[in-house]
Amino acid sequence: MTNPSISANAFGPKFQWGIAIAAPQNEGAYLTDGRGLSIWDVFSRRTGKIKGGAKPYEACDFYHRYKDDLMLVKALGFTVFRFSISWSRILPEGMGKVNREGIAFYHRLIDECLLLGLTPYVTLYHWDLPQELQKQGGWTSHQMLKWFTRFTTLCCEEYGDKVKNWIILNEPMGFTSLGYMLGMHAPGKTGIRNFFPAVHNAVLCQAEGGRIVKSAVTKARVGTSFSCSEVVPYSQREEDILAAQRADALLNRLFIEPALGRGYPQMERFPLLDKLHLHNKAWKYTERMQFNFDFIGIQNYFSLTVRNNALIPYLHASEVKAASRKVPHTDMGWEINPESFYRMIKRFWLYGGVKEIMITEGGAYFKDILHNGVVNDARRIDYFKQYLSAALKARKEGVNLTGYFAWTLTDNFEWSEGYKARFGLVHVDFATQLRTIKNSGYWFRDFLRGS
Repeated sequence: MTNPSISANAFGPKFQWGIAIAAPQNEGAYLTDGRGLSIWDVFSRRTGKIKGGAKPYEACDFYHRYKDDLMLVKALGFTVFRFSISWSRILPEGMGKVNREGIAFYHRLIDECLLLGLTPYVTLYHWDLPQELQKQGGWTSHQMLKWFTRFTTLCCEEYGDKVKNWIILNEPMGFTSLGYMLGMHAPGKTGIRNFFPAVHNAVLCQAEGGRIVKSAVTKARVGTSFSCSEVVPYSQREEDILAAQRADALLNRLFIEPALGRGYPQMERFPLLDKLHLHNKAWKYTERMQFNFDFIGIQNYFSLTVRNNALIPYLHASEVKAASRKVPHTDMGWEINPESFYRMIKRFWLYGGVKEIMITEGGAYFKDILHNGVVNDARRIDYFKQYLSAALKARKEGVNLTGYFAWTLTDNFEWSEGYKARFGLVHVDFATQLRTIKNSGYWFRDFLRGS
């Protein structure tokens, strides 16, 4: 796909343009006003887990600078602001006593959004479980549904009169695989014995959270967000095709299909899914795993090319990196493939049972250079042009695609990448917290104006 010239007007007047952040990546103030520790506060202390030894303790200090940052959202022309609620800020121990100062912060944040004419989209869980709950097993615990019900109910009671748009989980495949299978993210657990319970509890919380919000919040719009990647076999050999199918079952099907009432994905010659098949029989495809979401969020950052690899346990598949295939990629090494993004939008729409799709995150990391007060991030601008053109193509072909949220407002704490990987439309000097709008931010402003 070439470098198209489009404007927001092409998407229609009701299309929602937003920008997204997350509490553990942006807020900082990690022990301020009664907040408890999250799994990321603790995980970042472990040597070698975060690049540069970075920690999320201050991040970009959104907790204290939220008014200024919301003014940037407004100045860039966005009308939706997506953020997450830090579980440990409002329930420092995960359950038990409510932290009224934490509750008050999100009231102030929501009120400021409404004052500026920004529609708040609240994400309930964006990867920052309270450490006190992790001590009891975290997402692998049979108590997880009870804990999540308490957290969700509290959020609805406090903010439901002002917030009507809710996202239950952010990328459940991300936090279960990276945090409970591979150990690369918090809480750093590994192995199938951790992964499968975490998956099953996340599937149950995804559906139950939707039911809670729908029953507690008048006129609520409830969604959840899925990471997704088109998986392409490296060759047409049968072993590579099967490897791609195995990877696809985990990366793209594991959470959407239970939500749609189909149970966990089934695939011949993939013993890794056998344990989850038992859950299909035990739950008998009941509504415990199913919820009729008003919308689903798609977050597609890369496509994957995989080959068979018998040395990789269970999956028997490994990625063939974009750089080695000499195809365009971001500075994270992720393949740039807008046509693949388009195909993933169409694929989720063609499931049936999906009423509405939103792109709840989209963006890219490139090595930005701040020079004389200017960040000329032309590659990021080109990325957005290509991916927005792909989204428009899907919309014109009948997909009920209703919004696009850029990731992200400011450079922030990018999980295991620390502060090295910058995705923001606004540059942050983490030593001084000085904000500088990048050229991509100005491009988005002009794009949204239709100029």
